Amino acid sequence: MQTSTLMVIVALFAISAFVLAKKRSREVATIEGGLNKLHSRPAYYGSFAAILAAVPAVILLLIWQAIEPSMVHSLVMAQLPSATIQAHESMTLLYSQIVHIANGVLKTEDPALLAASEHYQHLQSIGLTLRWVAVLTISMVGLAAGWRMVRPKLKARHYVEKCLQIFLMFCSTLAILTTAGIVLSVLFEAIRFFQIIPITDFLFGTEWSPQIALRADQQGASGAFGAIPLFTGTLMISFIAMCIAAPIGLMSAIYLAEYASPRVRNIVKPILEILAGIPTVVYGFFAALTAAPFIRDVAQAIGLSNTSSESALAAGAVMGVMIIPFVSSLSDDVITAVPQSLRDGSLGLGATRSETIRKVVLPAALPGIVGGLLLAVSRAIGETMIVVMAAGLSANLTANPLDSVTTVTVQIVTLLVGDQEFDSPKTLAAFALGLTLFVVTLALNFVALRIVKKYREQYD
Repeated sequence: MQTSTLMVIVALFAISAFVLAKKRSREVATIEGGLNKLHSRPAYYGSFAAILAAVPAVILLLIWQAIEPSMVHSLVMAQLPSATIQAHESMTLLYSQIVHIANGVLKTEDPALLAASEHYQHLQSIGLTLRWVAVLTISMVGLAAGWRMVRPKLKARHYVEKCLQIFLMFCSTLAILTTAGIVLSVLFEAIRFFQIIPITDFLFGTEWSPQIALRADQQGASGAFGAIPLFTGTLMISFIAMCIAAPIGLMSAIYLAEYASPRVRNIVKPILEILAGIPTVVYGFFAALTAAPFIRDVAQAIGLSNTSSESALAAGAVMGVMIIPFVSSLSDDVITAVPQSLRDGSLGLGATRSETIRKVVLPAALPGIVGGLLLAVSRAIGETMIVVMAAGLSANLTANPLDSVTTVTVQIVTLLVGDQEFDSPKTLAAFALGLTLFVVTLALNFVALRIVKKYREQYD
């Protein structure tokens, strides 16, 4: 039987514990003279019993699931003859063969492997039985203990709230550890890259050609890792996108929050937010099939004959349309949250509505607006699909928005596509790019927090 079935049974025990303990608490309250004689509400007694029935059993199951595979592996490998072990170069491959033989995927005539597969099946059967017995026993003991512990002076609410506090603390700690693990995994691989390629060549080099020559006569494999063209392309496309998204999104938010009637707001805002739900690949198709050819034709019509069919302007323009809802929705919510008393005071002093918006509402909402713009910038920097389809893969160092460029995220995807070995500069360069992107984003967050703190103090 599967682990999911065991979890369902434990959940049923927890529900039963909740119902029985809650019912018993009401019975005890009736004997004592009313619910006011209980320290906690009946639901807290039920929740306390459910926690006793579920949490210890789940913890045991998780520990068992983590330890059992390594124990079975050690016991199976310990029973193999030394000749069989020496005949195989990889212990991992040997153990995988034993598992496949035990599951009926492979067939063999080797008596040592057949014996090992039978031993593996035997250990799996014993482990499954013991796991079920141990988990269900602890769950039933918790159910019985929670039921018997119901009494008027039991501080069930305190225990339940303490358990919830521990769970929330665990979730926050897990999030922090996950973030640290992501950063460290990228950092260690980036350090390996910088041990091969000098960091100065990476940060200040002007040529990007990560193809490594596998032989002396191989053509087109220069192995240049200068990231300046990638940074330039990323900043150019993001700047174009923000030049479109920031004014349109902010003006849309001002109109919806300050000028639009409730009926118009209830219709226009959901329609505007539909843009956020469109898949990026659809924007990519629109950019590649409509926006890019249109920009090329317009440029050629005004005499710019060398315009590429893939350009930073096409990708940035479509990306700007894509992130308009991020700016508009967040700015609208922030502007709406500005206290009405500030508007009334400004209007009472004789200011017009437009003056009130410019001199009172927008300064008061500035921290939230900066946060929305920062989210939009992060979205633009991290976008990949639109750039691939509309701006191309060429790492050109140019300031012309009509040329084909590429971005950091596109190159990360390109470097990690297919079967790769993580021991060459070509593959490790993706981690160096990821680390650089992380540092840049962190710096943007730091600057935004400083701006928010500076202006928020004026309106506390």
